[in-house]
Amino acid sequence: MELQRLFGANVRHHRKAKGWTLEQLSDQIGISRETIGKIERGVAAPLFETAEKIAVALDVPAPVLFGANAVPGTGERARLLTEINGTLSRMNADQLDRAARMLKAFVG
Repeated sequence: MELQRLFGANVRHHRKAKGWTLEQLSDQIGISRETIGKIERGVAAPLFETAEKIAVALDVPAPVLFGANAVPGTGERARLLTEINGTLSRMNADQLDRAARMLKAFVG
């Protein structure tokens, strides 16, 4: 389930980075908006063919969507960073801007 959630969070992140709606991604790959939404929420796992279509549409290497660029390791730090990344990927541009300013203020 963790890989499923990570994949979904990465799809959402890259979709939003392109400025696309669920409908736009759905149109690009021929999968329903509802199915894309379930994949992004981590409640549905895509077929490998669908994962590849999503990667091509988003112009991202498929391994990246599966977390190939994720924090290495299995410790608490890696878990927290992965969780934070998932939360950040669900934010819109304004929320990300506020979060970045808060982190800068917190860390210094």
